[in-house]
Amino acid sequence: MLKEATTQTKEKRQVMQETPTDLNREGVAEITADLHRLLADAFALYLKTKNFHWHMTGRHFRDYHLLLDEHSEQIFAMTDDIAERARKIGGTTLRSIGDISRHQRLTDNDDESVAPVEMLAELNADNQALTRYFRSAHELCEKYNDVATASLIEVWIDQTERRTWFLSEVVQDL
Repeated sequence: MLKEATTQTKEKRQVMQETPTDLNREGVAEITADLHRLLADAFALYLKTKNFHWHMTGRHFRDYHLLLDEHSEQIFAMTDDIAERARKIGGTTLRSIGDISRHQRLTDNDDESVAPVEMLAELNADNQALTRYFRSAHELCEKYNDVATASLIEVWIDQTERRTWFLSEVVQDL
């Protein structure tokens, strides 16, 4: 009796997790896998940006501190949209810090001391890499005609390119 109730509960959970979508299963699986990587990269970039925000020093401290705070807020806002998009199409999303570390492509920076110019240059390179990852995900969405995810990605590309632009301008002057 207990085993039968447990099986019924699992079946109910599986039914509740199925989200209606006209995307085929293969498309959902591939797009969700890409969204996992994008979400992990967004969290990695968020934390690195906050790390550099917290540890910024030097003549332009206030300007860079505020710039990185603005960037981190924008990146963090993106995370919920990425995760929810995966759920909307019937996929799952990341569940833990360990899950993030298994999926991220952007590298962490655990150095105790990083010069401001190195911080900004590293964030510039990471934002450029994230733009490339978004473009690749966009191509995958086009393959499966997932116009909604592609549309969101276009906004994230624009935001990421703007961050790259700002960081590039600052780094050129240093």
